[in-house]
Amino acid sequence: MVSIGRITLPQPICQAGLAGYSDRAMRLVARRRGCPYAVTEALLDVIMLNGGRGLEKSIDINDEDHPTAGQIIGSEADGMARAAAILAQRGYDVIDLNFACPVKKIKNKARGGHMLQDVERAKEIIKAVRDAVPPGTETTVSLRRGFDDSPQSADRFHEIIESVWANGYAAARVHGRTVEQKYFGKASWAFLKQLKQRYPSRTILGSGDVFTAHDAMRMLEETGVDMVWIARGAIGNPWIFRHVTALLGNDSIMAPSIGEQREALAEHFAIAMDIHGEPLAGRRMRKMGIKYSRFHPNSDLVKRDFVDVQSLRDWSNVLDKWYSIDGPGVWPAADAADEVNGGEQSCEPAAAGGARE
Repeated sequence: MVSIGRITLPQPICQAGLAGYSDRAMRLVARRRGCPYAVTEALLDVIMLNGGRGLEKSIDINDEDHPTAGQIIGSEADGMARAAAILAQRGYDVIDLNFACPVKKIKNKARGGHMLQDVERAKEIIKAVRDAVPPGTETTVSLRRGFDDSPQSADRFHEIIESVWANGYAAARVHGRTVEQKYFGKASWAFLKQLKQRYPSRTILGSGDVFTAHDAMRMLEETGVDMVWIARGAIGNPWIFRHVTALLGNDSIMAPSIGEQREALAEHFAIAMDIHGEPLAGRRMRKMGIKYSRFHPNSDLVKRDFVDVQSLRDWSNVLDKWYSIDGPGVWPAADAADEVNGGEQSCEPAAAGGARE
């Protein structure tokens, strides 16, 4: 068991926020396969404050979708606080501040990972958001281990995280790469281990280079973090949460069968269509189907057919062609993670209600 403030979770794993992927459809499909906690994609505060129909799709949540963190990104304390209050009013259990994504600066103002260079602005936002939401709504912060590898960057990181604890935040998620690294090179799990040793009584979520259930287990064992934040490794693999749970219980795991894959694929498209309508669901799910195809014995051929999907009919045709007969699935090839890496190199917040295609 692990806790984020008052929220107790049965397993030390969560589905991260991923721009253009982690809408309610992805969250629900994962929850039904063992995901205990999920995070939205980064929601830009100024878009949230402008409202509109698209906003409803971006922040939609239902009774099955708990506990969930609404992740916000922005550059001004007032705007971030007001956006946080909107999510709290909509029933989100946690508000997560995104100080991690290597997004571009806007008008020379820090946001995302650039906040690690602007300590005073970061501290203002941390306090303003905590003051803006009810006591029953937990708050967390997502960080990278620094903006770069300089000693000054390390000092700024620790000043910010001390402010996080001082303002009563329930947890911090830390990605093992610097902002300058973006998604290249290796994440430093050694840094995560040192951080947990420095703050043994605080809840630390580790992030970076977790593509399989075995990776999640290694992070828990090697770093001592309280939870593993599964990001790109969850794209097209909602079974990863069930697999981690099995490994925690010393059970063996098997690749999802073709029947299990079909069930998840059909379910995912149906929920996406309910949220977004068929045209947008078709565009969003095309790239999701490509990720799912890695578990099929004929992955290259299945991927090729998913590339052409535009509608429910197209999606159903792929399922009928490749998933109508049950059989064993396969584990993705060792280099399949590279495809996931290349497919999600940015967490730049999307416009409310629409994925970046």
